[in-house]
Amino acid sequence: MARAVRFDEYGGSDVLRVVEIPEPQAGPGEVVVRVVATGINPGEAAIRSGLLHEQWPTTFPSGQGSDFAGRIAEVGAGVSGIAEGDEVIGFTNERAAHATHVRVPADQVTPKPAAVPWDVAGALFVAGTTAFATVRAVEAEKGDVVGVSGAAGGVGSIVVQLLRERGAVVIGIAGPSNQDWLREKGVIPVVYGDGLVEHLRDAAPGGMDAFIDTYGSGYVEQAIAFGVKPERIDTIIDIEAVRRFGVKFEGNAAADTIDVVAELADLVAAGTLEIPIAATYPLSEVSAAYKELERRHTHGKIVLHP
Repeated sequence: MARAVRFDEYGGSDVLRVVEIPEPQAGPGEVVVRVVATGINPGEAAIRSGLLHEQWPTTFPSGQGSDFAGRIAEVGAGVSGIAEGDEVIGFTNERAAHATHVRVPADQVTPKPAAVPWDVAGALFVAGTTAFATVRAVEAEKGDVVGVSGAAGGVGSIVVQLLRERGAVVIGIAGPSNQDWLREKGVIPVVYGDGLVEHLRDAAPGGMDAFIDTYGSGYVEQAIAFGVKPERIDTIIDIEAVRRFGVKFEGNAAADTIDVVAELADLVAAGTLEIPIAATYPLSEVSAAYKELERRHTHGKIVLHP
Protein backbone atom coordinates (compact mmCIF):
# COMPACT_ATOMS: atom_id res chain seq x y z
CA MET A 1 0.00 0.00 0.00
CA ALA A 2 0.96 3.64 -0.50
CA ARG A 3 0.02 6.70 1.58
CA ALA A 4 -1.35 9.98 0.27
CA VAL A 5 -2.84 13.25 1.48
CA ARG A 6 -6.60 13.58 1.02
CA PHE A 7 -9.36 16.02 1.92
CA ASP A 8 -13.12 15.53 1.68
CA GLU A 9 -14.34 19.12 1.88
CA TYR A 10 -13.13 22.68 1.46
CA GLY A 11 -11.65 24.23 4.57
CA GLY A 12 -8.52 25.05 6.54
CA SER A 13 -5.48 22.84 6.80
CA ASP A 14 -7.25 20.76 9.46
CA VAL A 15 -9.29 19.03 6.71
CA LEU A 16 -6.11 17.34 5.42
CA ARG A 17 -5.47 13.72 6.34
CA VAL A 18 -3.08 10.98 5.29
CA VAL A 19 -4.71 7.76 4.14
CA GLU A 20 -3.62 4.41 2.73
CA ILE A 21 -4.28 3.90 -0.97
CA PRO A 22 -3.43 1.13 -3.44
CA GLU A 23 0.09 1.59 -4.78
CA PRO A 24 -0.20 3.06 -8.28
CA GLN A 25 0.77 0.91 -11.27
CA ALA A 26 2.55 2.26 -14.33
CA GLY A 27 0.53 2.09 -17.52
CA PRO A 28 1.91 2.38 -21.05
CA GLY A 29 4.12 5.46 -21.35
CA GLU A 30 4.10 6.03 -17.59
CA VAL A 31 6.39 5.67 -14.62
CA VAL A 32 5.77 5.32 -10.90
CA VAL A 33 8.05 7.33 -8.64
CA ARG A 34 8.73 6.58 -4.98
CA VAL A 35 8.68 10.12 -3.60
CA VAL A 36 11.59 11.36 -1.47
CA ALA A 37 10.54 15.03 -1.21
CA THR A 38 7.53 17.06 -2.33
CA GLY A 39 7.01 20.80 -2.04
CA ILE A 40 3.91 22.64 -0.87
CA ASN A 41 2.57 25.81 -2.47
CA PRO A 42 0.13 28.66 -1.74
CA GLY A 43 -2.01 27.73 -4.74
CA GLU A 44 -2.73 24.34 -3.17
CA ALA A 45 -3.92 26.05 0.00
CA ALA A 46 -6.17 28.31 -2.05
CA ILE A 47 -7.65 25.32 -3.90
CA ARG A 48 -8.19 23.42 -0.64
CA SER A 49 -9.95 26.41 0.95
CA GLY A 50 -12.34 26.75 -1.99
CA LEU A 51 -11.11 30.18 -3.07
CA LEU A 52 -10.37 28.92 -6.58
CA HIS A 53 -13.48 26.79 -7.01
CA GLU A 54 -14.61 28.66 -10.13
CA GLN A 55 -11.27 28.29 -11.90
CA TRP A 56 -10.25 24.84 -10.62
CA PRO A 57 -13.20 22.99 -9.05
CA THR A 58 -12.40 20.05 -6.80
CA THR A 59 -13.93 16.59 -6.86
CA PHE A 60 -13.90 14.92 -3.44
CA PRO A 61 -12.05 13.12 -2.05
CA SER A 62 -9.18 15.12 -3.47
CA GLY A 63 -5.43 14.71 -3.34
CA GLN A 64 -3.00 17.57 -3.71
CA GLY A 65 0.53 18.49 -4.72
CA SER A 66 2.39 18.99 -8.00
CA ASP A 67 6.13 19.05 -7.13
CA PHE A 68 8.12 15.91 -6.41
CA ALA A 69 11.50 14.25 -6.57
CA GLY A 70 12.23 10.59 -6.00
CA ARG A 71 13.38 7.29 -7.43
CA ILE A 72 11.75 5.36 -10.26
CA ALA A 73 9.84 2.43 -8.78
CA GLU A 74 8.25 1.06 -11.95
CA VAL A 75 8.52 1.68 -15.68
CA GLY A 76 5.52 1.18 -17.96
CA ALA A 77 5.44 -0.39 -21.41
CA GLY A 78 6.92 1.69 -24.20
CA VAL A 79 9.12 3.82 -21.92
CA SER A 80 12.79 3.98 -22.83
CA GLY A 81 15.76 5.78 -21.33
CA ILE A 82 14.43 5.42 -17.78
CA ALA A 83 15.21 2.56 -15.42
CA GLU A 84 14.05 1.45 -12.00
CA GLY A 85 16.09 3.22 -9.33
CA ASP A 86 16.84 6.33 -11.40
CA GLU A 87 16.71 9.58 -9.42
CA VAL A 88 14.32 12.08 -11.00
CA ILE A 89 12.62 15.43 -10.60
CA GLY A 90 9.09 15.74 -11.87
CA PHE A 91 5.58 17.08 -11.67
CA THR A 92 2.02 15.85 -11.78
CA ASN A 93 -1.10 17.61 -13.02
CA GLU A 94 -3.35 15.24 -11.05
CA ARG A 95 -3.02 16.76 -7.55
CA ALA A 96 -1.18 13.67 -6.42
CA ALA A 97 2.39 14.53 -5.40
CA HIS A 98 1.78 14.61 -1.64
CA ALA A 99 2.12 10.87 -1.36
CA THR A 100 4.65 8.09 -1.00
CA HIS A 101 4.20 7.12 -4.67
CA VAL A 102 3.05 9.02 -7.74
CA ARG A 103 2.26 7.84 -11.28
CA VAL A 104 3.00 10.24 -14.14
CA PRO A 105 3.66 10.20 -17.89
CA ALA A 106 7.34 9.49 -18.47
CA ASP A 107 7.81 12.87 -20.16
CA GLN A 108 7.00 14.62 -16.85
CA VAL A 109 10.23 13.53 -15.16
CA THR A 110 13.84 14.52 -15.78
CA PRO A 111 17.06 13.16 -14.26
CA LYS A 112 18.02 14.72 -10.93
CA PRO A 113 21.58 16.04 -11.05
CA ALA A 114 23.62 14.58 -8.21
CA ALA A 115 24.51 18.07 -6.98
CA VAL A 116 20.85 19.02 -6.43
CA PRO A 117 19.69 18.19 -2.87
CA TRP A 118 16.51 16.17 -2.54
CA ASP A 119 14.57 18.91 -0.76
CA VAL A 120 15.44 21.42 -3.46
CA ALA A 121 14.55 18.96 -6.22
CA GLY A 122 11.22 18.18 -4.59
CA ALA A 123 10.27 21.85 -4.37
CA LEU A 124 11.45 22.98 -7.80
CA PHE A 125 8.55 22.63 -10.23
CA VAL A 126 5.81 25.08 -9.20
CA ALA A 127 7.95 27.85 -7.73
CA GLY A 128 10.69 27.46 -10.31
CA THR A 129 8.52 27.46 -13.42
CA THR A 130 6.41 30.28 -12.01
CA ALA A 131 9.51 32.40 -11.43
CA PHE A 132 10.79 31.54 -14.91
CA ALA A 133 7.48 32.63 -16.46
CA THR A 134 7.34 35.94 -14.59
CA VAL A 135 10.85 36.96 -15.61
CA ARG A 136 10.04 36.14 -19.21
CA ALA A 137 6.71 37.98 -19.00
CA VAL A 138 8.25 41.33 -18.05
CA GLU A 139 10.95 40.91 -20.73
CA ALA A 140 13.76 41.63 -18.28
CA GLU A 141 17.06 42.46 -19.92
CA LYS A 142 20.54 43.46 -18.83
CA GLY A 143 20.48 46.84 -17.12
CA ASP A 144 16.72 46.91 -16.51
CA VAL A 145 15.65 47.98 -13.03
CA VAL A 146 13.04 45.47 -11.82
CA GLY A 147 11.07 45.52 -8.56
CA VAL A 148 9.92 42.29 -6.91
CA SER A 149 7.39 41.94 -4.09
CA GLY A 150 7.68 38.96 -1.76
CA ALA A 151 11.31 38.86 -2.85
CA ALA A 152 12.41 36.27 -0.27
CA GLY A 153 9.41 33.94 -0.55
CA GLY A 154 9.14 30.63 -2.35
CA VAL A 155 8.72 32.18 -5.80
CA GLY A 156 10.26 35.60 -5.17
CA SER A 157 13.56 34.19 -3.96
CA ILE A 158 13.95 32.44 -7.32
CA VAL A 159 12.71 35.42 -9.32
CA VAL A 160 15.36 37.77 -7.95
CA GLN A 161 18.14 35.30 -8.80
CA LEU A 162 16.90 34.69 -12.34
CA LEU A 163 16.70 38.45 -12.85
CA ARG A 164 20.25 38.90 -11.60
CA GLU A 165 21.35 36.09 -13.93
CA ARG A 166 19.97 38.21 -16.79
CA GLY A 167 21.93 41.22 -15.58
CA ALA A 168 18.98 43.20 -14.23
CA VAL A 169 19.21 45.60 -11.31
CA VAL A 170 16.79 44.11 -8.79
CA ILE A 171 14.85 45.94 -6.05
CA GLY A 172 13.59 43.29 -3.63
CA ILE A 173 10.71 44.06 -1.27
CA ALA A 174 10.78 41.81 1.82
CA GLY A 175 10.74 41.76 5.61
CA PRO A 176 13.63 43.01 7.78
CA SER A 177 14.91 39.50 8.50
CA ASN A 178 15.54 38.82 4.80
CA GLN A 179 17.46 41.95 3.90
CA ASP A 180 20.91 40.39 4.35
CA TRP A 181 20.05 37.37 2.17
CA LEU A 182 18.88 39.68 -0.60
CA ARG A 183 22.09 41.70 -0.41
CA GLU A 184 24.10 38.48 -0.68
CA LYS A 185 22.29 37.78 -3.96
CA GLY A 186 23.11 41.21 -5.35
CA VAL A 187 19.61 42.56 -4.75
CA ILE A 188 18.87 46.04 -3.42
CA PRO A 189 16.55 45.34 -0.44
CA VAL A 190 13.57 47.48 0.55
CA VAL A 191 11.48 46.78 3.65
CA TYR A 192 7.74 46.54 2.99
CA GLY A 193 5.24 48.74 4.81
CA ASP A 194 4.37 52.42 5.08
CA GLY A 195 6.13 54.76 2.72
CA LEU A 196 7.03 52.04 0.24
CA VAL A 197 6.86 54.27 -2.84
CA GLU A 198 9.24 56.74 -1.21
CA HIS A 199 11.60 53.90 -0.25
CA LEU A 200 11.50 52.63 -3.81
CA ARG A 201 12.40 56.10 -5.09
CA ASP A 202 15.41 56.09 -2.82
CA ALA A 203 16.45 52.64 -4.06
CA ALA A 204 15.73 53.39 -7.74
CA PRO A 205 16.03 57.16 -8.25
CA GLY A 206 15.88 56.72 -12.01
CA GLY A 207 12.64 54.75 -11.83
CA MET A 208 11.86 51.11 -12.57
CA ASP A 209 11.48 49.41 -15.92
CA ALA A 210 9.42 46.45 -14.73
CA PHE A 211 7.78 44.91 -11.68
CA ILE A 212 6.99 41.33 -10.62
CA ASP A 213 4.35 40.84 -7.93
CA THR A 214 4.49 37.53 -6.07
CA TYR A 215 2.59 38.68 -2.99
CA GLY A 216 -0.54 40.66 -3.87
CA SER A 217 -1.95 43.11 -1.30
CA GLY A 218 -1.79 46.16 -3.54
CA TYR A 219 1.76 45.96 -4.86
CA VAL A 220 0.63 46.24 -8.49
CA GLU A 221 -1.16 49.51 -7.74
CA GLN A 222 1.97 50.83 -6.04
CA ALA A 223 4.08 49.84 -9.04
CA ILE A 224 1.68 51.73 -11.30
CA ALA A 225 1.96 54.74 -8.98
CA PHE A 226 5.74 54.44 -9.26
CA GLY A 227 5.43 54.80 -13.03
CA VAL A 228 5.92 51.24 -14.27
CA LYS A 229 4.02 50.54 -17.49
CA PRO A 230 1.25 47.90 -17.14
CA GLU A 231 2.66 45.80 -19.98
CA ARG A 232 5.86 45.34 -17.96
CA ILE A 233 4.14 44.30 -14.75
CA ASP A 234 3.36 40.65 -14.01
CA THR A 235 1.43 39.38 -11.00
CA ILE A 236 0.92 35.76 -10.04
CA ILE A 237 -1.76 36.45 -7.45
CA ASP A 238 -3.67 39.73 -7.88
CA ILE A 239 -6.43 38.92 -10.36
CA GLU A 240 -8.29 42.14 -9.54
CA ALA A 241 -5.22 44.18 -10.52
CA VAL A 242 -5.17 42.37 -13.86
CA ARG A 243 -8.75 43.53 -14.47
CA ARG A 244 -8.14 47.09 -13.26
CA PHE A 245 -4.81 47.87 -14.84
CA GLY A 246 -4.35 45.38 -17.69
CA VAL A 247 -1.13 43.96 -16.24
CA LYS A 248 0.06 40.46 -17.10
CA PHE A 249 -1.02 37.35 -15.20
CA GLU A 250 1.59 34.79 -16.23
CA GLY A 251 2.79 32.15 -13.81
CA ASN A 252 3.34 28.41 -13.59
CA ALA A 253 0.99 27.51 -16.46
CA ALA A 254 3.03 29.67 -18.84
CA ALA A 255 6.22 27.65 -18.34
CA ASP A 256 5.23 24.28 -16.87
CA THR A 257 7.39 22.05 -19.03
CA ILE A 258 9.94 19.45 -18.06
CA ASP A 259 12.52 21.29 -20.16
CA VAL A 260 12.21 24.34 -17.91
CA VAL A 261 12.50 22.10 -14.83
CA ALA A 262 15.68 20.56 -16.25
CA GLU A 263 17.12 24.01 -17.03
CA LEU A 264 16.44 25.19 -13.47
CA ALA A 265 17.93 22.00 -12.02
CA ASP A 266 21.09 22.58 -14.03
CA LEU A 267 21.34 26.13 -12.63
CA VAL A 268 21.04 24.72 -9.11
CA ALA A 269 23.66 22.06 -9.82
CA ALA A 270 26.03 24.71 -11.17
CA GLY A 271 25.64 26.81 -8.02
CA THR A 272 24.01 29.65 -9.95
CA LEU A 273 20.58 29.28 -8.36
CA GLU A 274 19.77 28.70 -4.69
CA ILE A 275 16.38 27.37 -3.62
CA PRO A 276 16.09 28.27 0.09
CA ILE A 277 14.37 25.58 2.18
CA ALA A 278 12.44 27.17 5.04
CA ALA A 279 11.35 23.95 6.76
CA THR A 280 10.67 20.25 6.26
CA TYR A 281 7.85 18.13 7.71
CA PRO A 282 6.96 14.45 7.59
CA LEU A 283 3.94 13.72 5.41
CA SER A 284 1.93 12.94 8.57
CA GLU A 285 2.31 16.60 9.62
CA VAL A 286 1.01 18.08 6.37
CA SER A 287 -1.57 20.18 8.25
CA ALA A 288 1.14 21.85 10.34
CA ALA A 289 3.22 22.47 7.22
CA TYR A 290 0.37 24.39 5.60
CA LYS A 291 -0.32 26.35 8.77
CA GLU A 292 3.26 27.61 8.58
CA LEU A 293 3.00 28.32 4.85
CA GLU A 294 -0.22 30.28 5.23
CA ARG A 295 1.37 32.70 7.69
CA ARG A 296 3.12 34.07 4.55
CA HIS A 297 6.42 34.81 6.23
CA THR A 298 8.58 31.88 5.16
CA HIS A 299 11.92 32.42 3.46
CA GLY A 300 11.90 29.95 0.62
CA LYS A 301 10.13 26.60 0.33
CA ILE A 302 8.48 24.16 2.72
CA VAL A 303 8.94 20.48 1.89
CA LEU A 304 7.19 17.25 2.92
CA HIS A 305 9.02 13.94 3.42
CA PRO A 306 6.69 11.01 2.67
